[in-house]
Order: sequence, then C-alpha cells, then structure tokens
Amino acid sequence: MTDQPIPVHPDADTEPRCGFVAIVGAPNAGKSTLLNRLTGAKLSIVTPKAQTTRFRVLGILMRGPSQILLVDTPGIFRPRRKLDRAMVKAAWTGAEDADLTLLLIDAKAGATEGVLGIARQIAERGRRAWMVLNKIDLIAAHTLLPLTAQLSAILPAEQTFMVSAASGGGLDRLLDALAAGVPAGPHLYPDDDLTDLPDRLLAAELVREQIFLQIQEEIPYGTTVETESWQEKPDGSVRVEATIYVGRAGHKAILIGAGGSRIKEIGARARKELTSLIERPVHLFLNVKERAGWDEEGARLRAIGLDDTA
Repeated sequence: MTDQPIPVHPDADTEPRCGFVAIVGAPNAGKSTLLNRLTGAKLSIVTPKAQTTRFRVLGILMRGPSQILLVDTPGIFRPRRKLDRAMVKAAWTGAEDADLTLLLIDAKAGATEGVLGIARQIAERGRRAWMVLNKIDLIAAHTLLPLTAQLSAILPAEQTFMVSAASGGGLDRLLDALAAGVPAGPHLYPDDDLTDLPDRLLAAELVREQIFLQIQEEIPYGTTVETESWQEKPDGSVRVEATIYVGRAGHKAILIGAGGSRIKEIGARARKELTSLIERPVHLFLNVKERAGWDEEGARLRAIGLDDTA
C-alpha cells in the first residue's frame, strides 16, 4: 500500500489570525520596553522608575497573516491610593479580556513575592498563559533553569521564552509563536495602524515621561498630565496645550524651575518625541496647576483612561 500525501488546506499559511495578548507582571519588569520593541514604535513610555505605566496601551503588530494586539498593562503591586487601585484593576482587566496572557518576569530580580503572587493569580484564573523571562542578558545562564522550574510549579504555562526586550534577543521566536498562537479570525484593526490610543493621550503621556526622566525622587508619582486642547493647523502642524497637575505647591515650583527652565526643557523634549511619533510639526504649550488629592478624583482618573470605580 502506497502512503498517500496528507492534504494541506490551500490557505493554511495565509489564514488570517487575530487576538489580544496581555503583557502582565510586576512593576519594572520591562513590559513597556517589550511592547515598544515588538511594535517598533514608542507607544508606551519607558523610564528607569517602577510603576510608570498607568493604563492599558494597545500595540497593533502584523506578523505574516496574523494581527497581534499587544496590551501593555500597569505593573501589579499592592495599591494604596484610588489611582493605585485603578491601575491594578486595569492590569487584571487587560488579562481577563485577552486571548493569551504573557507573564513577563524580570529574570535579574528573580521570583520575588510579588511575581509569585501574580503567577498564582494567573493560574487561578485558568486562562491561557505563557511565561517570558526578560533581561536574561543581565544574569548567568545557569540560573535560568531553576528560576523557570520554580515559576512553572506555580503556573503551568503553555510555553516559556527567554528574551531581552532591551536588546531584542529572543524576540523573533516569541513573535513567531504569537503569530501562530492567536486565534484564527479576521483582523480587528487596519493593518497599518500602530495603536488605538488617541493622539491627545499620547501627548500627555510623553510629557509625563519627561517628568519622570528629568525630575528625581517621588515628585513624578504625584503628577498627572491632561491634554486640554489639540488644534489642527492649516499648515499641517498641530497646537497642543497640556496641563500638569501636582499635589503640592512645592512640587509646582520644582517642575517650573528657575525662570521656567525646567518646564521649558520638559516641553522641548516631549515636543520632539511627539513630532517624531505623529510625523508632523508640533507646537506644545504646558501649564502647571496645584490640585491636592487629584489621585483620588474620579474625573482625573477618567481623563487618563482609568476606571474610577476601582
């Protein structure tokens, strides 16, 4: 008897796929760096400080016929303020709504109590999950296997990947797996879109990123930024007016700086980033206002894309 060839569906390699992939983990695991590296665009702000991301950021990525909808979520930590509770809620909502959850782990920090707690909660939810060990270029290779075994005992993930989001190491294998792992189905966004984030929110986030990068200590955590006005000009440029809210009068003075030097530098660098992102000239104007308790106000939380019922 002659073996018969196995029939292959003619569209097997071109069948469209599309799915949401939530990136969750502890603060400073590298979630925003991973999103930006995979999409090739700066969609989520990145700073050396933890708890920088405050709301869900969607990155739209094409890999062959697959549309991968990457969801960067806030780091999961023990909340204190209403803002904190809304951030953690946004992270878990992103995971619940996704077709697949990537637990991103800072391999250098290892299996901290925070990481173990997140792994347990993902396991309890019983959703599809993969583990991604990040920053592997910063540690000895022989430590990765014991770390993977410890985490796998808590979360039996479908697959495990070793990557460096900063350098790009290991990301091609992860992308290929994601392209094959998202469900079959039509694309939900135009293939050339990068994100569903409004330009107004992107502008506010780029200003907030510069506050984190240029101001030390705890001041950045006590600030929020809202885009008050976005005006398209006849010459193709855009005029943007944004307000920085601070919780204390002393913080306002530090943000403005001597003779307005600090706020000018924050604005100049944010304008440069926004110009590059939207590919047209930007005229950015910043204002600083003191507003004690803004991080407990529902209106302020809604303005930055968070659920104020947390």
